[in-house]
Amino acid sequence: MKRLNGELEQVLKESIQRNREIADEGRTPSPEACGRGLLGMLLAEMEKKKENELGHGELGYDAQTIIDECKTFFFAGHETSALLLTWATMLLATHPEWQDKARAEVAQVCGDAPPAADHLPKLAVLQMVINETLRLYPPATLLPRMAFEDITLGGELRVPRGASVWIPLLAIHHDEAVWGADAHEFRPDRFAPGRARPGAGRFLPFAAGPRNCVGQAYAMVEAKIVLAMLLASFRFGISDEYRHAPVNVLTLRPRHGVPVRLLPLRSL
Repeated sequence: MKRLNGELEQVLKESIQRNREIADEGRTPSPEACGRGLLGMLLAEMEKKKENELGHGELGYDAQTIIDECKTFFFAGHETSALLLTWATMLLATHPEWQDKARAEVAQVCGDAPPAADHLPKLAVLQMVINETLRLYPPATLLPRMAFEDITLGGELRVPRGASVWIPLLAIHHDEAVWGADAHEFRPDRFAPGRARPGAGRFLPFAAGPRNCVGQAYAMVEAKIVLAMLLASFRFGISDEYRHAPVNVLTLRPRHGVPVRLLPLRSL
């Protein structure tokens, strides 16, 4: 991990240095010059703001701040997305009826083509599967917050300003008072279009409010594309070696991994 962190930081520093050279030449960095990814957009936007405030050619960013932001996206986004896909694969492998429904939808919406941007909103069953996966196995099981002012919760519990509050997402997502007696079961139809859902604060895989997960839209797009491509190419079942043992180590992960058997559909 230390080596990966060092290599990633070096790549980011080299990209920022190229941007500095552009600024030194008196040219305005653009997303095209910096790259169209997160780093390029951050550099171009911060340069533009600095230029408007202090004049042409001056550097409008703190290099380490940009590096840290990109590393946060890389490390946090990678593990949480990987865990979402891992648990979704396990659930589809152990619930073949939902695997068949999702695969039929992908075939109907996408045909033989890879999933495109205009396909994703139409994959309702796949969205239901992803939401139910996030309910049962949220990557982050605790949500830390700090009270900015004195508040009283439920008319009884006083939370003083500055107090740290930990919201137990896993407990909320498995609360039978909210989700019913089958709260621990895989039921994607809970999230069917048009079906009434529990109120605010009952489903929080990406948190909520102004400090919610900035990458949630990206994570959902990524998960839909990967699962759609898997479903279009393979039928998968759980291996006899699988042992269900979720463990909470900062994130909720399978202690022994999730071995699955993949069978190419073209061989059926």
